[in-house]
Parts: sequence; C-alpha cells; structure tokens
Amino acid sequence: MRSLVLAGGGMRVAWQAGVVRALQEDGLTFDHVDGASGGIMTAGMLLSGVDGVQMCQRWRGVDVQDFGSALPLRDYLTGPWNLPAVGDADGVLDKVFPALGIDVAAINANPVVGTFNVVDFTTKECLAIESTHIDAPLMAAGMSLPLWLTPLKRDGHVWTDAVWVRDANVAEALRRGADEVWLVWCIGNSPHWGDGPLEQYVHMIEMSAAGALLADFALADAQGRSWVLHVVRPEHPLPLDPEFYLGRVSAESLVQMGYRDARRYLDSRTDAGVVKDASCTAMVDPPPSARFTEHLTGTVDGSPVTLDLTVVMPLDGAPDDAAVAGAIDHGPWRDRLYLADGRVETTPEQFSYHGTLRLDGRVLDLVATRSLVDDAGFDSWSDLDHVDVAVTDRVSGDAALRVRLQLGAGGLAKLVGSVEPVGVHGVLDRADVERRFLARLGRGPGVG
Repeated sequence: MRSLVLAGGGMRVAWQAGVVRALQEDGLTFDHVDGASGGIMTAGMLLSGVDGVQMCQRWRGVDVQDFGSALPLRDYLTGPWNLPAVGDADGVLDKVFPALGIDVAAINANPVVGTFNVVDFTTKECLAIESTHIDAPLMAAGMSLPLWLTPLKRDGHVWTDAVWVRDANVAEALRRGADEVWLVWCIGNSPHWGDGPLEQYVHMIEMSAAGALLADFALADAQGRSWVLHVVRPEHPLPLDPEFYLGRVSAESLVQMGYRDARRYLDSRTDAGVVKDASCTAMVDPPPSARFTEHLTGTVDGSPVTLDLTVVMPLDGAPDDAAVAGAIDHGPWRDRLYLADGRVETTPEQFSYHGTLRLDGRVLDLVATRSLVDDAGFDSWSDLDHVDVAVTDRVSGDAALRVRLQLGAGGLAKLVGSVEPVGVHGVLDRADVERRFLARLGRGPGVG
C-alpha cells in the first residue's frame, strides 16, 4: 500500500502542485492521501479529482488576498489583547477552495482513502478525519492557524489547525497499512535561528512539525515496522507567507520550484528510499543571493510562446551556481511544460539557461541563450532584451521548437523590480543584496 502524506506550509503549498504534477508524470498512484495544515488544500484538490496539470493551472488563478478575510468590526474594537484572531476562514471557504477546485461532494465519494488532520482543542486530540466524513468548514478549520484565523466552534468543540501537534501524519499512513510512504515536505528545516517574532513563530512550527515526524519514526521502529520512506523537499527553505502576500514571490514561481525539486528526487531515487531520521527533511540556507524572474514572449508560426524563469543567483560565486526553475507555454504542446535540471552556463560571449522538459513521454532539452557580444555596459542592456530558445528531442536530436523571445516593453525594469534578497536576514542585509545585484547587473550578467 502506498500513501501520500502532504505536510503543511501555509500558502507555500502551491509548491506541492508542481510536486504532484511530477509524481503523476512518473505514473505514481496512491491508495491513501493525508493532508495536514496547508497540505489539506493539496489533499482536497487530489481527492476532488483535480490532477497535477490542473493544480498548477488553478494556483495561477488564486488571489493571495483571498486567504485573509476580516472579522466583524466589533471584534477589532475589543483591543489587541481580546482579539480572537487577525481574520477568519471565510475567504478560504468562499474563494480559495472554489478557485482550487476543491469539491467536498467529490471528496466524500472518492474511492481513494483520504484523511484530513484537525485538532479538537476541547480534548487536545489531533484527529485524522476520513474523507467520507469531512466537510468544508472542518477542512478550513484544519488550516486555521492560531492567532491568524479563528477556529471553528461546533457542538461544544473547538476545531483548529493541527500544526502544534503534527504537520505531517506519517503515523496515520502506517496505521492504515502503508508499506511505502511518500512525504511531501515544504516546512522549513534549516539550522538557522532567526530573530524577531515572525521568524521565531515559524521556528516553533518547524520544531513541532519535525519533532512529531521523528516521534512517528521512533514509534514505527519500536513496533518493528518495515516500510519505505520517500521524501520530496526543497533544497533551501521556501519563502514565508508574508512574501507571498506582499507579491515578492508568486504561486507560479512556487509551482516551478516544486516541479524542479520533485524531478530532482524522482530522477535519483532508489527503491530503498531515504533514511528515517532528521536528515530526511533537512535543508540548508542558501548563500546571499538575489531571486529574480524573467518573463519572455514571442511567436512561432503564428502561435504564441511564453517562457517564465525563476532564478536564484548567488552573489559570491559564478553565475553558473544559480538555481533555475521555469515553465514554457507553446500552443501545440497543449499544457504548460515545467523545467527540471535548471542551470546557468556562461562564456564571455553568451549567458544561457539550460533545463529539461517532458512531453508525451519524451525528454526535451531546452537552451535559452542571451548574447553578450558588444554589450559591455549597463547602457547597452536594451540590446539584451531577447533570448534565442532551442528545444530538441534528447534521443533523436530533432528540433521541437526554435524561437526568439523578448522581455518586451519595460521588460528589464520588471526584471529588476522582481529582485528579492535570499539567504539574508534583516533590513540592512537585504538592502546590501539588492545593491550588490544591481552593481553586478551593471557589469553584465556574465561577470562574476
């Protein structure tokens, strides 16, 4: 029996849509799906019949502002010490769930076993509620993080997010007989201890989540359970929810990252899975880096082509150390294709993005090249507006697509405006990353 355990992570679980798409590409199916906290959304979509391709599409249509909805004015007038929460879950119920295609009737009728983790604060129990008995308010309650969203009060019980008890219910998967568990983990788990109330609030979540996971491992070991664990996780911690709210990262960028990270694991996995200890979800903080996006458009044979790239460029190394995620749209291919194995290669003459795509069982190699010839300074960056994209079949070598794409009007300004510091903390360090990146940009992208 194979279980899919979808951990929480707030709005960052848009990343999980890219993961699910990659898992389905490889033909993986699951007998049991479990969701906790934000992972409830991914579990709800899957059990509603939304596939990985549709998940990615639907996340692009979600308005991040819908995650928060205001309380009645009288609640705010009680003062901060009596405020029940910052907001309520009405936006999640009325707008986010429909936008994501979450359909409770379909969930209740799905033959695949599903469980949704919700804490009954009255008894302090974390209950894995079966998909046949779940309803939308309970699902929303399972995502109602204390302090931020009000709990659900029903029939003398108070229902809220399970995050302080567990954020990934591997024990439930094993209880149901799973001998293979796929854990999709997007909660941060790095050794960095940050200052300030937000970072330390997140640290508490990380400790609760990782501690409960390790307790599940210890219990299974004590029971002599034999099972295989696969873990899909980011290499570096994902951006926190405030960055999503403030537009510093988009759902599409997170989806791109999820697909890239899943393909990295899928393409290197073994039948034995991973070791069941703290290392299985461990991440490392990236070096001081700048994250930016490129949005390139063009046409070929009258059909529009769009290439979106999310790049994390370290400032103390070569451009070749950059991490790249992305996606490309081309009408004849029907669905948006996501980039795996993304990387940057540079020479004195050119700067190029490389990656792989999967289309109808074929592996395609993508190269997007920007010429650097005769473009020595910042004043000639307008000449770098375009890239030449070549997509070829890895086996046959046949060209699948050749097109020149452009950033377009205001494209460079949008690229610069998308820059966000990564791997640093505090206002001064963030400002220094932006300064250093702009200085590097002025010397040309091929300059270290």
